[in-house]
Amino acid sequence: MKNLVEELKWRGMLHDSMPGTEEHLNEKMRAAYVGFDPTADSLHIGNLVPIMLLAHLQRCGHKPFALVGGATGMIGDPSGKSSERNLLDEETLRHNQECVKNQLSQFLNFKSGKENDAVLVNNYDWMKEISFLEFIRDVGKHITVNYMMAKDSVKNRISGEGTEGMSFTEFTYQLVQGYDFYHLYKEMDCSLQMGGSDQWGNITTGTELVRRKAGGKAYALTCPLITKSDGSKFGKSEGGNIWLDAKRTSPYKFYQYWLNTSDEDAEKYIKIFTFLDRQEIEALIEEHKEAPHLRVLQKRLAKEVTITVHNEEEYENALTASEVLFGKSTADDFRKLNEATFLDVFEGVPQAEVERGEIENGLDMIAALSAKTDFLKSNGEARRALKENSVSVNKEKVKEDYTITTSDLINDKFVILNKGKKNTFIIRAI
Repeated sequence: MKNLVEELKWRGMLHDSMPGTEEHLNEKMRAAYVGFDPTADSLHIGNLVPIMLLAHLQRCGHKPFALVGGATGMIGDPSGKSSERNLLDEETLRHNQECVKNQLSQFLNFKSGKENDAVLVNNYDWMKEISFLEFIRDVGKHITVNYMMAKDSVKNRISGEGTEGMSFTEFTYQLVQGYDFYHLYKEMDCSLQMGGSDQWGNITTGTELVRRKAGGKAYALTCPLITKSDGSKFGKSEGGNIWLDAKRTSPYKFYQYWLNTSDEDAEKYIKIFTFLDRQEIEALIEEHKEAPHLRVLQKRLAKEVTITVHNEEEYENALTASEVLFGKSTADDFRKLNEATFLDVFEGVPQAEVERGEIENGLDMIAALSAKTDFLKSNGEARRALKENSVSVNKEKVKEDYTITTSDLINDKFVILNKGKKNTFIIRAI
């Protein structure tokens, strides 16, 4: 058994906890849970902090429960929101649940055979049998409206500017989440709920319900909401969320997100989002301070998170792709990239389609640079560039007598043309 609270403290992952939480965890193996929103078929990096809470809990010898909010997903959590969310049907929620479990299994062990194996539960499974009358009689009577109105998530929503107020559906959210805690406490001996600091009100409603309805003692622990040093929102890019699903956010783009973090953020993130121990992290921070331009922290952070969320092969592919774009790369380096990564690397680079038959017959360089692609404005400009030795095919210099053939195709589809170092163009064989 390791001390979870101490582990979270040095990593900067502890915001608040109820008195007695640390002592409760140090007595013996405990069960704790975190809730996840199932309204998408993938989690995103905004979910990584609560995932890491569960992962550290398990590594410290305790039993993690990941609760997929099938019932609460049909309602919508008002915390931090200014409007109601779209509600989902059961079939969609079940599909999303399976996707979420697959992603969580990258961090949590569900089937090692040990007593503290992770368990995935869905609150729809116990909430669907409860009638409205039963709920207000057996649950609602234990929590006063005054208590519920005092929560920040409720007060902020009701008094917020430009909002339409709060529906009764959302107002009851904390009662439903509180009942989840009560159910897991009674049925699974789960005595701790964890989450982001914005969940404190909902979590403590659960501890209060356990006290009033079961006469028991339950605990709450929250982590800080992660921010970026420049004030922008963590987990967002120009394209929106950074997803854990490779189909939504490619491993290359995922890797690049972490690689591009600031020095200040990298020092914070490497403690929160990796499993590296304190001694190694402190050594990396010192190494980085001695030569910040080498970006040691960012590279290690990006490596660790990419391997954990995806795998080592995807990390190597992302690393190769980064070197292709920013380093001294060869045609062989390009050939290592799969098509999806290739397209990510050259996103936004101008392209032209050329009939495959023309490449099979041999495409001369003047046509490749001008007539067939409009990469360069005229045949004359193409000839001048070739004579100046400034044209490359797949990063290798060529002369006017060079002919592009199918052997030049990357992924059997692409050819990269360069004029000088800054002008890049893609030929796509169709």
